[in-house]
Amino acid sequence: MSNSLKQDTLFISDLHISIEKPEITRRFINFLEKNAQKAEAVYILGDLFDSWIGDDDPTPPNNKIRKHLKQLTSSGTKVFIITGNRDFLLGNTFSKETGVTLLDEYTVINLYGTPTLLTHGDLLCTDDLPYQSFRKQSHTAEWQHYVLSKPLIVRLLVARCYRIKSYFHKRKKDQNIMDVNQDTVNKIMLKHNCLRLIHGHTHRPNIHNFELNGKLAQRFVLAAWENSGGSILCWNNNHHKIEKI
Repeated sequence: MSNSLKQDTLFISDLHISIEKPEITRRFINFLEKNAQKAEAVYILGDLFDSWIGDDDPTPPNNKIRKHLKQLTSSGTKVFIITGNRDFLLGNTFSKETGVTLLDEYTVINLYGTPTLLTHGDLLCTDDLPYQSFRKQSHTAEWQHYVLSKPLIVRLLVARCYRIKSYFHKRKKDQNIMDVNQDTVNKIMLKHNCLRLIHGHTHRPNIHNFELNGKLAQRFVLAAWENSGGSILCWNNNHHKIEKI
């Protein structure tokens, strides 16, 4: 497809692709072959994968995802990824193999004339103190080097145990603790001089309108791609719409 016909900018997050969720993999590949082919840019705002234990992991459907992302970027669509709390070990090898660009945890883009702040969303959940402590530790170069130096089979087993532990841990938590802290949202948006924020992570899709220093601000929360649902935030010029998957 000619690049002149690629106009939309698409935002998705929280697909949580894994071998146990073939329907989500199928819908993501369908998205890459159809919706994304018409887009100028696709932004994946974290947790594309349910877990990522290193760019050397060939566990299905990882290679299939790599192949289809490479086909999309080779067609002229730009793909950008902000890693999430499940796939923050995505690295430069994955980027080179797929043609995607890995972005910083907070990234400001010019979205049709409006500065727009992008992030996964976990950094905004500052009331969840145990998670924020783990996140700080796990994003150090030393911690990541230690983990990635382990044999692949060990990393696979640890990741499986972590997912089970995380599932039961979240069930015990107050749901409000796992949502964003509005004071943190205000502080971060002011720091980056943006009145629009797009993120995922909380699995609470919505559009929040609020006042920030006397001006109207907006926070777009992307939907998770559950087996029965999921959606795309589509922008074209100054208009946006939500497309169901």
